[in-house]
Amino acid sequence: MKRILILVLLLIVLVPLAVIGYQMMVEPGANEPSAPVGNLSEQEQVNRGQYLALAGDCMACHTARGGAAYAGGRQIATPFGNFISPNITPDTATGIGSWNADDFWRAMHNGKSKDGSFLYPAFPFPNYTMVTRADSDAMYAYFKSVPAVSRPNQPHALRFPYNQRILLAGWRALYFRPGVYQPDSKQSAEWNRGAYLVQGLGHCNACHSNRNVFGATQPGGGLAGGLIPIQNWYAPALNSDAETGLGEWPAQHIAELLKTGVAERSAVYGPMAEVVRRSLQHLSDSDIDAMAGYLKSVPKTEAPQTSSMVRGITRNVEETLKLGSTLYEKHCAECHKTMGEGVPRVYPPLAANRSITGASAINPIRMVLNGGYPPSTAGNPRPFGMPPFGPFLSDTEVAAVVTYVRNSWGNSAPQVAASEVNRYRTVPLD
Repeated sequence: MKRILILVLLLIVLVPLAVIGYQMMVEPGANEPSAPVGNLSEQEQVNRGQYLALAGDCMACHTARGGAAYAGGRQIATPFGNFISPNITPDTATGIGSWNADDFWRAMHNGKSKDGSFLYPAFPFPNYTMVTRADSDAMYAYFKSVPAVSRPNQPHALRFPYNQRILLAGWRALYFRPGVYQPDSKQSAEWNRGAYLVQGLGHCNACHSNRNVFGATQPGGGLAGGLIPIQNWYAPALNSDAETGLGEWPAQHIAELLKTGVAERSAVYGPMAEVVRRSLQHLSDSDIDAMAGYLKSVPKTEAPQTSSMVRGITRNVEETLKLGSTLYEKHCAECHKTMGEGVPRVYPPLAANRSITGASAINPIRMVLNGGYPPSTAGNPRPFGMPPFGPFLSDTEVAAVVTYVRNSWGNSAPQVAASEVNRYRTVPLD
């Protein structure tokens, strides 16, 4: 019934907006002229574009596992169906070989394809619109330089009415305003560079902010954290909140985590491990420092509660904590230590770890069930990992040890139920 009501709401609200939005043929900035950067040579322009493509993590979506770089074909699961990323190599027939710099800019800045059709926001043009024309042209030059691959694009597999592209005009009228990033004159050049990367190419709020029923990021989300749909990982807050975000983190530790995947206070895993491996580790130290400085300044906002938050207690809490303590001493203490302090940059601490004590217990549940590794990076080439305990611990035992970790050494968080663990036993790893 809830899905039917949402579909009806989509038709009632978006169709009239689609009619209005479809009439908006030209948007601000659509015809902004090409803006070369200084006197860069052709190769310097390509090199700059390659760096920016890494900053935007374009490889992650536009390269299928085992496939050619940027040839598309990666399936991106969403609540609306599956998107299939397109080929963006310079193949004329199946890629963007027939595109010019204006066509590429139109896609980045206005979310429109070469033929003027609306692009789905699975391509994060609400963030990429902030990219300058000069940076867009550099990226275009880079993509024109990569090997052309003949790989026909596959149609998206979306449910009705999400497969009706005209409705995107309504979505855009509600949630999209094109506009290049405008520096804040009250802030430093480093702060503005960090904001440009985090808000624009980095598109950090695509994961670290909750989305509404239409798939748009919540207004004023402020990187307050959010559940990544379908993937079922919780992207923690990246704001300055001292309790749930990065407020107590020194900027140096944030930069270290972004660059290497490990830091004194935590390690990255799940989808973020891929972001660090494919994208962030390749950025300059100055850009990483700028991002860290900016994140430290993002004001606190409240994140909506997630449906994965366990409220009920399924067994006596004292018995649960006792069982969890026994299991922790047997399986966890050797690496994470008796008091949960871990080994900095080797085994992450569990005490005062915001990823462990967040409103959602999804992340620690999935790590206990499936194990995992931080990414292998230049700064941490041989990461230490965690083995999976799901094969030999029951749902009740996993719930107990996660509850114990979330409520020991000063941690405090809701109890985890065995039913919650069972829900994620069969969830894909990515």
